[in-house]
Amino acid sequence: MKNILNSVFETQHQSAPFEQIQTANFIPALELEISKTLEEIDHICSNPEKPTFENTLETLEDSGEQLGIISGILFNLNSAETSNELQEVTQKAAPLLTKFQNDVRLNKVLFDRIKSIYDLKETLDLDVEQLTLIEKEYKGFVRNGALLSPEDKDKLRLIDTELAQLSLSFGEHVLADSQAFELHLTNKKQLDGLPETSIAQAEALAKEKNKDGWIFTLDYPSYVPFVTYADDRELRKEMSLAFGKKGFQDNENNNETIILKLVRLKKDRANLLGYSSHADFVLEERMAQSAPQVNQFLDDLYQNALPFAKKEWEQIEEFAEEKLNLNDLQKWDTAYVSEKLKQELFDFDDQILKPYFPLPNVLKGLFEIVERLYGLRFEQSNTIQGYHKEVICYEVFNKSGAFHAVLYADFHPRSGKRSGAWMTSYRSQNQTQRPHISIVCNFSPPTNDDPALLSFNEVTTLFHEFGHALHGMLANTKYSSLSGTSVSWDFVELPSQILENWCYQEEALSLFAHHYKTGEPIPMHYVQKIKDASQFQQGLQTLRQLSFGYLDLSYHDENATEITSVKAHEEKQINKLQFTPSIEENCMSTSFSHIFQGGYAAGYYSYKWAEVLDADAFELFLEKGIFDKGTAQAFHDHVLSKGGTEHPMKLYKRFRGSEPDPKALLRRAGLIQK
Repeated sequence: MKNILNSVFETQHQSAPFEQIQTANFIPALELEISKTLEEIDHICSNPEKPTFENTLETLEDSGEQLGIISGILFNLNSAETSNELQEVTQKAAPLLTKFQNDVRLNKVLFDRIKSIYDLKETLDLDVEQLTLIEKEYKGFVRNGALLSPEDKDKLRLIDTELAQLSLSFGEHVLADSQAFELHLTNKKQLDGLPETSIAQAEALAKEKNKDGWIFTLDYPSYVPFVTYADDRELRKEMSLAFGKKGFQDNENNNETIILKLVRLKKDRANLLGYSSHADFVLEERMAQSAPQVNQFLDDLYQNALPFAKKEWEQIEEFAEEKLNLNDLQKWDTAYVSEKLKQELFDFDDQILKPYFPLPNVLKGLFEIVERLYGLRFEQSNTIQGYHKEVICYEVFNKSGAFHAVLYADFHPRSGKRSGAWMTSYRSQNQTQRPHISIVCNFSPPTNDDPALLSFNEVTTLFHEFGHALHGMLANTKYSSLSGTSVSWDFVELPSQILENWCYQEEALSLFAHHYKTGEPIPMHYVQKIKDASQFQQGLQTLRQLSFGYLDLSYHDENATEITSVKAHEEKQINKLQFTPSIEENCMSTSFSHIFQGGYAAGYYSYKWAEVLDADAFELFLEKGIFDKGTAQAFHDHVLSKGGTEHPMKLYKRFRGSEPDPKALLRRAGLIQK
């Protein structure tokens, strides 16, 4: 019987046939496509003709398309809809794919052909995108061991295989610990302070599990409201401690040893390639360029934010003592006290906003905003298959009415889905095909009586991930490897973070912020309160983000292999950035999936780096108008459609007319001394 994964999908827009795919299909399909792709590589290498851009670079770019689609489906499902069986398959697939990548990158004949073209690139009649492809491929081979001795190439293969498997195990452990915990309450008094939506969700989950009362979990839509609003301090403590223990317990899911192995292997790999650290290896290809420059960037933000953070913490302590009779604040108190303080300062409670943000309305408004800016139109499809019944599938059309992309939207938490929010793709864009993009979130689910009502933070998260999706959907490049989000890591967050700004603008909010029962538009004084509260505790929030950035770099600098205790190292790095005491049984690093499972190793700083870009870029929209056609067209033409076809600073300056002003972020956050 033919394996469906090895065929051209006979579905609408050749979208993934999720309903026909079986877990057992993946390994045989991958093995076959790896074999086919290596044959394609052999054909390039054995070509008797002189190496040219067309017969080497373009042919290599076109190779392995189906292999990329299959591996994309597998790893995307492992994040959004996994199972024990799928995790086992993914663990088997990782070394297969790592070996394949090494077989390509360490192929001397192939590299020699690429190098011969690279050495002559200035004499060839090539456009900017073609030159970028040559640079990227040449550096990709060199940075993956092409110049190493045969002995060192073998060492690199072993390192890469182990890194791939350890990263997968790290994520599986975090997910397992998350799903193993639940807080089951049966006394209604214990719910005091909690929003009705949180209580309803907890009651629905308990019924789903055939239990009385209410069940709260470590999924963000359950956890965050609980530690923010629950009056019962001991229960907040129980939830907070459970959240901080992920990957740090004395069980089979402990990630401490995995972290030490990952850190050592990344440094060994960097040393093998001639770099002093993994950070140096990574940052060479980023806008930031070097670890000292990143540290200087973080230090500058720290110096600006610290005075504000100290004042904000003093305010929290005074308020907690005077109004809440709370002394000796712990980490399970900060969100609770901060929310009470915000309510008093701004006469503002985030919960009063939720009725104005039903997910269907927010999504409809977001689509309208995107149509006004970039001309895209979204139509829900019943023929495109989703990988779960909750996934909503859309066909996306451009302003001329032509098909432009497929969009999958997956909004709510469930078993088998990792926490957080992300954008990914199932099919890349190039000059012959349009992309298939997915956004995955973990928003508050609907109840029996009400639609999913989003917190304002969830609204901004949706806009953030949709910004990434726009980067994918609006891509218009010749080559997949330069398309969409295939850009410098500290540039990739610009499209996502800039779109968040529309959430604070009256003209945008008026399109979708309507009460789900009455249809009443959000009162303008609420909009003003949103704006006023946007600078609330920005000093503390900045220190929190900086702590992640510093910690990330410390795991990947030249001293990383001196770490012997993950917990002790973490405390040393972030103590100066925190105001609550360290908790012995908690460790953030052991669930820091961004850097130990995702692609943010030595790159977490990029969130703040991109905030500088987006704050500066949005100032132009504010100056010209948030729906100004010319500004939107310029952002489309020079950023969203260009992918990684040129250096990101060139693209940015072409849009903005100048390099970004670092003070734009400080102005927006209110972190400039007046």
